[in-house]
Amino acid sequence: MNIAIIAAAGAGTRMASDRPKQFLLLAGRPVIFHTLKPFEECESIHEVIVVLPAEESAGFVSMAGKLGLRKIARVVPGGATRADSVKRGLMAIRSATAEIVAVHDGVRPFVTVEEIGATVAAARTDGAAILVAPVTDTIKQVNGPAVEKTLDRVGLRRALTPQCFQYELLRQAYQGVDVNDPSLTDESALVERLGKRVTIVEGSARNFKITTAEDLLIAEALLKN
Repeated sequence: MNIAIIAAAGAGTRMASDRPKQFLLLAGRPVIFHTLKPFEECESIHEVIVVLPAEESAGFVSMAGKLGLRKIARVVPGGATRADSVKRGLMAIRSATAEIVAVHDGVRPFVTVEEIGATVAAARTDGAAILVAPVTDTIKQVNGPAVEKTLDRVGLRRALTPQCFQYELLRQAYQGVDVNDPSLTDESALVERLGKRVTIVEGSARNFKITTAEDLLIAEALLKN
């Protein structure tokens, strides 16, 4: 069984809103609904665990039923950091039936069914796989106020989600990790620490993370088109 963990426990402080950004309306429905929909439609995903702020859980369960989100197996209260929230989702998985775990940001609503399926398939073959997008800007390595060098962007990629792993590998990667470390923003880095190879799956730059009010406006424009 393949399980998606949707990490949606953030407070969204950069959005300057009184509601977490995952519950702000996008084309008349909460952002998190748009995020969950492709996982609902993807045949490679069998269950979904949603990690939310504790105070949002009851209202979300009611909303999910009304919106036809049938794959949601559990709603888990999040932690103080993203790593803590993902680990809580991981601990809620039934280990006896788990094969691939796909971790996805709750505020990336433009991931496609095809991208999810391709990343799950790569993880099934190689153990670990992440969705990435090309770097289009020129990237500078700096030291304080000065440029040290220009990096060759041909060998660079932006890490997207989902990031998919064999269940036991991800459990191993989280062992002994300080989940309160705010610098742990991606599961791939934890797996890389184990010396494991992480395969990349080329995805679309449209799969961006809604972080600011400007991002929400861009998302609205994309949906209209």
